[in-house]
Amino acid sequence: MSGQIVAFQGEHGAYSEIAALKFFPNSELIPMKLFQDVFDALHNNSIDCAVVPIENSIEGSVNEIYDLLLSTEKKITAEIFLRVNHCLIALPNNTTITRVFSHPQALAQCRNYLKKRNVDSLPTYDTAGSVRLIKENQILDAAAIASKSAAKFYNMTILDENIEDRKNNYTRFLVLSDEKTSPSEKDRTSMIFGLKHTPGSLFSVIREFDHSKINLTKIESRPTKEKPWEYNFYVDFEGHVEEDTVKSTLANVQKKCTFLKILGSYKRGTIN
Repeated sequence: MSGQIVAFQGEHGAYSEIAALKFFPNSELIPMKLFQDVFDALHNNSIDCAVVPIENSIEGSVNEIYDLLLSTEKKITAEIFLRVNHCLIALPNNTTITRVFSHPQALAQCRNYLKKRNVDSLPTYDTAGSVRLIKENQILDAAAIASKSAAKFYNMTILDENIEDRKNNYTRFLVLSDEKTSPSEKDRTSMIFGLKHTPGSLFSVIREFDHSKINLTKIESRPTKEKPWEYNFYVDFEGHVEEDTVKSTLANVQKKCTFLKILGSYKRGTIN
């Protein structure tokens, strides 16, 4: 896909930019500091689409994205799986490292490595942004955890590669836009729903999918932020909203929910 304006959170060299380039190789990529900035740009139609991370195979979900999905009118139109290889990056010829900057998810994914090096972990808003921070401020005792692309973009030195604690380290990204998708026979649908705070309410919804032989691939709960200890549920399942079986199942599910919002149906991504 080409010719579109695509936003991502972070600085040039961020994993979100790498994912965006994988899906939009010939488009204009716009870095933004905060996830809220990305969703605001979607709302204002100043960009065509956005690429945002939703979960990591080791550290789990990006909760802020789930909260932002609740309010956006844009749809999920694709997903991207990206193999994450972390590097330890510093100023050229610098080997005396006492502290490491990076996004909290990246620091967590390299927890054992950092413990062995006996360095302090300092969270920042972005992996590539940490490289930029060290470069612009000439911080001599610090390194950043980020991608090879970030090291290349800022002309920094890679001290060590593949430092993540587990090598099956993947991040799943979502593409958000106004594009309409059609069934491909290899689809996934994401939705949010709320339930009455009564016994068996969640089970009654899951049972509808079981009756229809629709495979749930993920279920996640998030606080409603309106009443203590009440939750919204985010569910991914196989199938497309235009399929008859999915339509009838969702009609039955809707009757059991206080609200239901379809976030999008899209072709399932591949891990490679």
